[in-house]
Amino acid sequence: MPLSKRENLLLALKSELEFLDQGRYREPLAWRPTLIFEDSPICLGGGSGCPGGDCMLKRFVPAEYQGSEVPCRHIPLNERGETVDSLYRTGTHEELETALRNWLLARIKELEG
Repeated sequence: MPLSKRENLLLALKSELEFLDQGRYREPLAWRPTLIFEDSPICLGGGSGCPGGDCMLKRFVPAEYQGSEVPCRHIPLNERGETVDSLYRTGTHEELETALRNWLLARIKELEG
């Protein structure tokens, strides 16, 4: 029996958390740093933006950013509204990873509950 969209999303978020916890975002690619979400196993675009509307993370992207080149950079990760995009500009890598981990854990808990 095929998995539901919710089950697929839950598996994807758990995969993302595992990728993060393994330190994979700290491993640079040959020519640039590894990008949050874009270089993870759940990204269909493989670091080159979203391919059409197929990204399962788009449900978390505010409406005004749905059409942007890389919508997942604009997902609010915490109550302050910080995003991958804003933390790339104003935070440290550790702050970004902490915000991402907390966001992933909260979404996983919501989907499991």
